[in-house]
Amino acid sequence: MTDIILLCDHLFITMVLVIVYMGLFVHGSSVGVNWGTMSSHKLPPNNVVEMMLRNGINKVKLFEADHKVLEAFIGTNIEVVLGIPNGMLMEMSQDPGNAVSWVESNVAAYVYRGGVSFKYVAVGNDPLLRSYNGTYLPYILPALKNVQGALNNVGIGSQIKATIPSSADIYYAPASNPVPSAGDFRPDIRELMIDIIRHLHSSNAPFTVNIYPFLSLYDDDHFPIDKAFFDGSPKLVIRDGANVYTNVFDANFDTLVWSLTKAGYPDMKIIVGEIGWPTDGNKNANKKNARRFNQGLIQHALSGKGTPARKGVLIDVYLFSLIDENIKSIDPGYFERHWGIFQFDGKPKYKLDLSGWNDNNSFTAVKGVRYMDKRWCVLSPHLKKPKNLGTSMDYACSHSDCSALSYGSSCNHLSVKENASYAFNMYYQFQNQYITACNFSGLATLTDEDPSDDKCRFPVMIVEDSSILRTVFYILFAVLQGFCLIFLIYG
Repeated sequence: MTDIILLCDHLFITMVLVIVYMGLFVHGSSVGVNWGTMSSHKLPPNNVVEMMLRNGINKVKLFEADHKVLEAFIGTNIEVVLGIPNGMLMEMSQDPGNAVSWVESNVAAYVYRGGVSFKYVAVGNDPLLRSYNGTYLPYILPALKNVQGALNNVGIGSQIKATIPSSADIYYAPASNPVPSAGDFRPDIRELMIDIIRHLHSSNAPFTVNIYPFLSLYDDDHFPIDKAFFDGSPKLVIRDGANVYTNVFDANFDTLVWSLTKAGYPDMKIIVGEIGWPTDGNKNANKKNARRFNQGLIQHALSGKGTPARKGVLIDVYLFSLIDENIKSIDPGYFERHWGIFQFDGKPKYKLDLSGWNDNNSFTAVKGVRYMDKRWCVLSPHLKKPKNLGTSMDYACSHSDCSALSYGSSCNHLSVKENASYAFNMYYQFQNQYITACNFSGLATLTDEDPSDDKCRFPVMIVEDSSILRTVFYILFAVLQGFCLIFLIYG
């Protein structure tokens, strides 16, 4: 009897240890997020970080050093990847002292017990992109070396590594043999890539790649949509020798694996720095597809199955992105402003579980968000034949965000007059609801009735600290003008 009790005790302890181990395993291999801040009205960093903690987000990638944002991560144990914008690569490459100054101010200053938990420094973002026409080629490797050297010089290089997030267009499989094992780096940058990889390997730093299966659909209307997801038809397969591919992510990832292998580094660690699916701005960009892709990706990455060319590994990924950015460039497509798993105001768009265990999990929203008055600017209903409507709409959209009006988007079904109302309202909201922003030569008027429908949302903008300061400034300015007018009239 005693032996049975002891056996049960041992089994119980073993089960507890397994559960604890699994918890650590999942936590250590969790999915991260990219947090970009190209928004007209930014959420308070402390509120966003608090939301991340509540939702179990413990890894984040930032695109630039913002001290208010960095301060919000102090004491949180959230793992941070800090980016250096492409525009700084030249100065980082030309003088090691510039790299030291940047590292000291933006990284080392926060590295102390209870400070910010930095993991990597991302040197540039897609600097090798073909569309940049070689702009950053002379600066990439020297900047990478100088930044890693700066990290080493201040004594944190053993724990924080410099890497370069690169677009998947740096490698390719030839059209004559479009399988992963035929993959290699682009001929025009292959020598440079080998030098970069050699440096990364010597520094024990990972290779970071940005992969976007959504773009396969965006660039090719004939691309089989199911291949972009992880639960697609098993009939849509690519055979590469003994390896079988059922989704474009695995095929893309393994094309990089083979490219690294041919460069002499078959075991190079790979991080997927950006990957995700937008929810608006294109016919394939919607919440249903975004949830399907992101949840499938999370389960796939954390399953430990790996890819056909790298079996049995966890895939380190950072979702793009955390929050919508309504002033991002739309040159690549209108969808660029809608990658977030959260709306611009910090509300979750759909259910998503970052642990990969429960695909019905719900996020909680950013707390403490304040909105402007429930007031909208719309086309005046009394105008039968409004003049210069197109010109006014173009002006409104060029100074705000009308990406939801594009073909296949959430507001694409609106009438011409409703389009004008949407454009006018977006401009009005971007201008912090100043009354002079709702005029358009007499075409627009204010309303307290929400013009949104079940598909198209007419947003009311959030209040940020800078908006409050501007409002106070205008009030004080108006009061001062009043005093001056009284003085001029009455002497």
